[in-house]
Amino acid sequence: MHSTVSDGTDTPGELLDRVKQAGLALFALCDHDAVKGSRELMTLRRESDPCFLPGVEFSCRDEQGEYHILGYGYDPDAEPIQRLVRGGHAMRMNKLSARLDFLKTAFGFEFSEEELQALYAMDNPGKPHLGNLMVKHGYAASKDEAIRRYINKIFLANEYLRPEKAVQGILAAGGVPILAHPSFGSGDQLVVGEEMEARLRRLMDCGLRGVEGFYSGFTAPLRAEILALAAKYDLYVTAGSDYHGRNKPIRLGDTGLTPETPWPEGLYRFLERVGLNLRA
Repeated sequence: MHSTVSDGTDTPGELLDRVKQAGLALFALCDHDAVKGSRELMTLRRESDPCFLPGVEFSCRDEQGEYHILGYGYDPDAEPIQRLVRGGHAMRMNKLSARLDFLKTAFGFEFSEEELQALYAMDNPGKPHLGNLMVKHGYAASKDEAIRRYINKIFLANEYLRPEKAVQGILAAGGVPILAHPSFGSGDQLVVGEEMEARLRRLMDCGLRGVEGFYSGFTAPLRAEILALAAKYDLYVTAGSDYHGRNKPIRLGDTGLTPETPWPEGLYRFLERVGLNLRA
């Protein structure tokens, strides 16, 4: 799940309320390149509330493509995770400046000083925030159109976090590094078959511990492939919806994991690793 700390539309407190209303027993907040929301939820949560895992999602890239690396169960105050967060935030702010300059130069799109200050004051401003602002000014009919027709046209400097750095930082902070929605690469790229297995093996060599086997955007064949690879390599398995509030048409808690779904061994082992034994 994502909150207003990154590109969601619910505050951490509102997420907690929605989780309780939905009847979920366990949830995690995985804001992009940020742990502020998880720290807030750890303070807000009461003993009678659903179980919570601090999470984070780092956007990474190397010579082989793009990856989103999830971290679960880390210490949010640990310097290794804080170092990653600071680096991720700096890169996002650089991208924001570059995108604003590009939109003004290429298309003549301008925003007020007050709007610019609000953007730069955000924890992690991204494409959705800029897209929504463009819709407000009538530069695009929708957020998706703003991103597709305008924002994505800019070629950004080759500045990114390497996946091994994210994995190592999560491990050093006591967390569990997981490959998010493994089948999806850059843009509309679909990673399957030998390419998927090779990518997974490379990341395992860096210390990756598991895969997101249940995901709202997975088809049954994609899910089956990831779960088979998790069993083959004895990896942890997680389930995530990628809920963003109003920014994406995804229902809270929709992971593809239903009450009738048999749980793979990797999911039980992941929960045990983070202190929850649900085998009973």
